[in-house]
Amino acid sequence: MLPNAVIGWDMRAALALGDALCVPPLAMAELLPGIEAVMVAKLNEQTSSGSLEGRDA
Repeated sequence: MLPNAVIGWDMRAALALGDALCVPPLAMAELLPGIEAVMVAKLNEQTSSGSLEGRDA
């Protein structure tokens, strides 16, 4: 665990969301890892720069 850092998504929740949106499981398996990597990097970048201070993230 890293304080004030995002290390990844809850993939079970992400897959359930994709299922609810009728996204094919194969598409989710192919696309989610890349999307997760970019989103985690951007969230950590914003957190370290202080741009999320005082907000619920």
